[in-house]
Amino acid sequence: LATRKGIVKKTEFAQYNTPLKSEGIIAVNLREGDELVDAFLTHGEDDVLLVSRKGQAIRFPNDAVRPMGRVTGGVIGMKLRSGDEVIAAMIADDTADLLVVTENGYGKRTRMSEYPRKGRGGMGVQTVKLTEARGKLAGAMPVREGYQVMLISTGGTVIRMPVEDVKRLGRSTQGVIVMRLREGERV
Repeated sequence: LATRKGIVKKTEFAQYNTPLKSEGIIAVNLREGDELVDAFLTHGEDDVLLVSRKGQAIRFPNDAVRPMGRVTGGVIGMKLRSGDEVIAAMIADDTADLLVVTENGYGKRTRMSEYPRKGRGGMGVQTVKLTEARGKLAGAMPVREGYQVMLISTGGTVIRMPVEDVKRLGRSTQGVIVMRLREGERV
């Protein structure tokens, strides 16, 4: 599990095999003002990749997070600068690309193999060079050739495109226009 404030938690899947209550069961003890961003399955040898709104990404080994019980809070996965937050978490797969899109419609794909494995709890590396014109990151996700993605604007415009239409670039580049927006809209 990963939260907006950069906390990660690993729990053995068997711990969720419990009788359900009408209000559900606790999966993570969130700190005040924090919220869950992502949940995914890991398989021992995986690396985890966290991406922040201000364009940072950190990759660390899955085994850097010890398994914990359901009713625990987790540990720091990524340190964040003031005003930053984690927007995506995933398994880092060197055969895939990381697709990032900014709020002003710019995007790019970067090979996940370009993200160096670091220790858990750092600030990570730059995943996109952000400018005021491009805005902050709106989203990030792993993609492969043959995938299609949909982008939705705050004004309700939707576009669907093959990932091959999004240029593959290095980590510290700005990206290219992937969605044209009307005045005042954001992705």
